[in-house]
Amino acid sequence: MDAAISAAHEAPPAVVLVSAGASHSVALLAGNVLCTWGRGEDGQLGHGDAEDRLVPTVISGFDAPGITSVICGADHTTAYSEDEHQVYSWGWGDFGRLGHGNSTDVFTPQPVKALQGIKIKQLACGDSHCLAVTMAGEVLSWGRNQNGQLGLGTTEDSLLPQTIQAFVGISVKMIAAGAEHTAAVTEDGEIYGWGWGRYGNLGLGDRNDRFVPEKVSSVEMVLVACGWRHTITVSSSGSLYTYGWSKYGQLGHGDFEDHLVPHKVEALKDSSTSQISGGWRHTMALTSDGKLYGWGWNKFGQVGAGDNADHCSPAQVNFPEEQKVAQVACGWRHTLAFTEKKNVFAWGRGTSGQLGHGEIVDRNTPVMIDALSPDGPGCKKLESSAAIPFAAKIWVSPSERYALVPDEKVAKPGDVSARGNGADASVPENDVKRMRVSS
Repeated sequence: MDAAISAAHEAPPAVVLVSAGASHSVALLAGNVLCTWGRGEDGQLGHGDAEDRLVPTVISGFDAPGITSVICGADHTTAYSEDEHQVYSWGWGDFGRLGHGNSTDVFTPQPVKALQGIKIKQLACGDSHCLAVTMAGEVLSWGRNQNGQLGLGTTEDSLLPQTIQAFVGISVKMIAAGAEHTAAVTEDGEIYGWGWGRYGNLGLGDRNDRFVPEKVSSVEMVLVACGWRHTITVSSSGSLYTYGWSKYGQLGHGDFEDHLVPHKVEALKDSSTSQISGGWRHTMALTSDGKLYGWGWNKFGQVGAGDNADHCSPAQVNFPEEQKVAQVACGWRHTLAFTEKKNVFAWGRGTSGQLGHGEIVDRNTPVMIDALSPDGPGCKKLESSAAIPFAAKIWVSPSERYALVPDEKVAKPGDVSARGNGADASVPENDVKRMRVSS
């Protein structure tokens, strides 16, 4: 770790992957270097404190070897060490989303003991729940479960990872987690959906919740991603499909209508989609020729099209020197990407420093993160956390820390006010968090 940081004097280690949460971001760099930045209120940055970071900061003291995956939930983070066969998690612990057997916040990476020794193929984190696919194709889930998003047949939260029995005997290839729903693709190309389904985001043709995975009738799929309340899939031929909530155009069909089953995005029918990511109310798709497209809610510029208007059809995101994109990741209101040149860009909401530019300014076009980019004009040594244990967290009442967000109403047919760029009373203007609302 020390050698890798020292090498950053001349050029930062190459980026391996990026991920984005509600208001924080992470990057895994070559040499097992893990950087985080943005909001740190709940320990989601892993630096041992509750401070925000405006630039990428190396997590000091986290020396787990062979980190191959780092995934953000809304206000927590998970990582996987392939060498140790160990999952780590940290951040906001409510509802058991960290998998440690309790609901305690954690400010530095801690091993998920229940998963020790299990070979993990993929991790997925939603707003308050997580899942893991093992190399054997089994699926485990934990965290919040008020709408059945854990797929366990109940609505009880789980403080520890549990096996989804519905997938026993079915080899799962990939999973994705939204706010309160989950989706999976099997090795046979079948799509499953479960959890909260009010907007058709399960793809099952209705608006009902499901407490266990249910198969979606569709073409053969190979990729799946979830936005807050919509789902994105890619077929074996590279065609892009979306379904669920589309009040802000996040489905990309040229309108603001919900779709209850997978619906092809015709605007990209001549392109082969290679990667997808879903934000709170926006969507990003990367094509096989390295072009990036975005659409949906764009109040903070998170679509990256150079404006702040919602887009109901894919808009191409432009990069300096027409650099081809290698990976994209959506946060709630911001987006990260790195190019084939290993330059990292961020855009959208910047109020907590989640863009990594050293400021708290929103951006509606991609802006390079100098500290992580070999072409960055201000390239310099990466900052590191002090690695001082966070001794005690001062308790603040929920009424002071969290904002209640009213449950959204399903739009009635013909309700024009619920379409497009509309004022949504339940969309927080700032980045306050949500808490469980008892019905």
